[in-house]
Amino acid sequence: MAKNLIGLDIGTAGIRAVEVSDAARAKPTLVRYQEMELPPGMVNRGEVVEPNSVANAIKRLWSSGGFSSKDVVLGVGNHRVLARDYSVARMSPRRIRESLPFQVQDMIPVPVSEALLDFYPHSESVGENGQPMVNGLLIAAVKEAVMTNIKAVQLAGLNPVGVELIPFALSRVHLRGEAAAGTTAVVDIGANTTTVVISTSGVPQFVRIIPTGSDDMTQTLKSRLDVDLNAAERAKRTLGLAPGGYQVSDEHAVTVIYEVANELLTSLRNTIMYFSNTRPNQPLKQLIITGGGSELAGFGKALSETLRVPVFAGDPFGSFTVARRAKGESGARASVALGLALGSAA
Repeated sequence: MAKNLIGLDIGTAGIRAVEVSDAARAKPTLVRYQEMELPPGMVNRGEVVEPNSVANAIKRLWSSGGFSSKDVVLGVGNHRVLARDYSVARMSPRRIRESLPFQVQDMIPVPVSEALLDFYPHSESVGENGQPMVNGLLIAAVKEAVMTNIKAVQLAGLNPVGVELIPFALSRVHLRGEAAAGTTAVVDIGANTTTVVISTSGVPQFVRIIPTGSDDMTQTLKSRLDVDLNAAERAKRTLGLAPGGYQVSDEHAVTVIYEVANELLTSLRNTIMYFSNTRPNQPLKQLIITGGGSELAGFGKALSETLRVPVFAGDPFGSFTVARRAKGESGARASVALGLALGSAA
């Protein structure tokens, strides 16, 4: 009997783990999902700052969640991870990866000795001299940023069996079956990072990681309204982009929320326009939003009006059988961990 697969997502605001069985089937089973909030400062933009404290939190998560294994797949995807278009002469995947340290130094902001490099192919073409080429995405992550997360997981007594780029996990979980047809953007809005992955026929073509998220709005509300963090978070969740109107007393808060939301909307518009301008033969069919920040009231409608494409709330649980003990959980926050679990089956 195949072992269940577990994805572990370590975010700035919390940690989440998903256990999946029958991952190779058309409709796998979501066996367990558990999440736990983290106090501010333990994780900064997805990078563990206090390994021992995070390890203790992971131990509590494992105990309360009742997970059946200690083997986990981790995600990486913050401001210290780069994804860029890259083409190379056609050769085996092993040889391409071996050649990266000698070919890409000018494309990354750190010495190759301090980076973890990978290549994700998505198509083939013919070069100017008639040479067969492989096109794809160059992935470069600062080694230190990845190793601190691995250290926390190991201190918790778990065994990290793999590390994967978060955008790939998002694409995998949201673009299954018929949903993979055409070109779709998946946007995950986390606490400090917004991840954009655009895929055609389910194959990632473009990745951008925007170093802003929903916590920027909370912090701005805290500062501008002169309230504590809990009150700022409550105002954000209650008012959102005020799709149903608001009281006069809330006008200042709504103005701040709109101001910060517009900055993110502008970044997303510029990102999507860049993709559309460089790939006119891959028109965007739709956009799927997920992550805790996507739950801001009115944000999906505002994004659709900005981009002029249909925007839908992601439902990662929609293509899964959900065990009774996992029902009632938030799919928006579970997306990354669920995609990581599926990836470990590959």
